[in-house]
Amino acid sequence: MKSPNPMEVELKLALAPTGPAALTQHPYLASHAVRKQTLTNTYFDTPQGDLAKAHIALRLRQVDGQVLQTVKTAGQGGGGLSQREEWEWQVAGPQLDLASIAKLPPFQGELSGVLDALAPQLSTDFTRRSWQLKEGAQGQQSHIELVLDEGEIISGGYRTPIREAELELKGGEPEALWALALKLAEQVPLRPSDSSKASRGNALSTQHWPLPEAHSPAEWLHRATLALDAYHDSQQASFLNDAQQALATLAEHPELDATARAYAQALPGALDADGQPNAAYGKAALALAHRLAYQTALR
Repeated sequence: MKSPNPMEVELKLALAPTGPAALTQHPYLASHAVRKQTLTNTYFDTPQGDLAKAHIALRLRQVDGQVLQTVKTAGQGGGGLSQREEWEWQVAGPQLDLASIAKLPPFQGELSGVLDALAPQLSTDFTRRSWQLKEGAQGQQSHIELVLDEGEIISGGYRTPIREAELELKGGEPEALWALALKLAEQVPLRPSDSSKASRGNALSTQHWPLPEAHSPAEWLHRATLALDAYHDSQQASFLNDAQQALATLAEHPELDATARAYAQALPGALDADGQPNAAYGKAALALAHRLAYQTALR
């Protein structure tokens, strides 16, 4: 198994069409080695979508001549930051290792009875460029893996592009993820994303993108983020309207302090007509998400 304490902490960022080029040309990355890989991924579920309903992703990944099996639980968080359990191990070939899956905590309850019904449901094929980065002062450095994924999701006869960056904390403090993301946002058009590749594929297959109810500032930011994710995968204009309405409501929310309000008010005008962010959107959205997460932690 990948780890005895398999908690993945990462910050996911959706990139505008010009984002990948801007990211690879960022001066901060110029002195760091880059690794390029081709990843072929197949996600499994029952025909009834039992894993998707439980917010669990199960995949086989072919990379560098190996096949890796991965189980991920639902991410907890928002504003692009998520924490979730993850188990990953190498398997002999392109068939599921059902015996090992059956031993994992997510499959100890109701899901213990669905293993024999698992079958391929969607695929995500992409090119990954990755950098191993150290953030923070000497002696207190955090290790972050930055990856840039470009490719597509294929699900239920539908396709949608993958164009995203992920910052995964390999060691150290989550604060380092925010610092690096804000550094990149200075020159890269990006925005937080709260949708995993698996959840995007599931929604694509069913052509159903539900949005959560919102009350607090963090919930309105989450709703806006999911609406933008849904718009770019569905191309349904109603989701772009939902995102703009959520951002407008957020900007006037009575619970925001003056600093958070300034960030929130910068967001609606920093999206273009196609719902793509400019650099100002990324900086304001990340700064706001960071502030909201910090205030939530203090409560």
